[in-house]
Amino acid sequence: MGYPKFFDSVESIKVVDPLSNVLGAFEDGIYEITFLEVVKAAGHSCPTVAGAYLITLEGLKALYPDARAVRGEIKAEFRDPMEEGVAGVIGNVVSQITGATEKSGFKGLGGKFARHSLMKFNANINSSIRLTRTDNGKSVDVYYDPSSIGGSPKMQMLMQKMMGGMASKEEAKEFGALWQDRVERIMANIPSVIRVVKN
Repeated sequence: MGYPKFFDSVESIKVVDPLSNVLGAFEDGIYEITFLEVVKAAGHSCPTVAGAYLITLEGLKALYPDARAVRGEIKAEFRDPMEEGVAGVIGNVVSQITGATEKSGFKGLGGKFARHSLMKFNANINSSIRLTRTDNGKSVDVYYDPSSIGGSPKMQMLMQKMMGGMASKEEAKEFGALWQDRVERIMANIPSVIRVVKN
């Protein structure tokens, strides 16, 4: 399986998942979620998927400064409606990492471990996302803005040729490489694109 090698250098997200422990999936419920796994689930790597990963990574580090994030005990709120722009794409990534879902998620086991109704869109917030711990109510607002990390000027021309079916194999490969170059630079410049505010 070939993929850009920078995927492997992105910091993983360390979680503990009590449900996975109870059901025998992971010993003590401890595991890690990597950017590569998120890209596989999304089917692609782009600034939106990268941003969703980073806002979750940095938000959870702020919420759980001295421990692993507890998957299934995190509420996620988004400013935009689910159907608008890339809100749904971001929500899917956040759900994969935190376990939070709007209504479709796990309904619980013996009155515990429910994951549904932990995700809300069209929330009254100004940030890209608000993450809240359900155990103590602490929350963080996370802002993501990749506009300072621009792409190659060649990308627009190459994309037009590809969409028109006129790009050569070499041009298509170059477009993909340039696209991932921007994603890599976003991942390498977290302080420039992510801002976390504790509430």
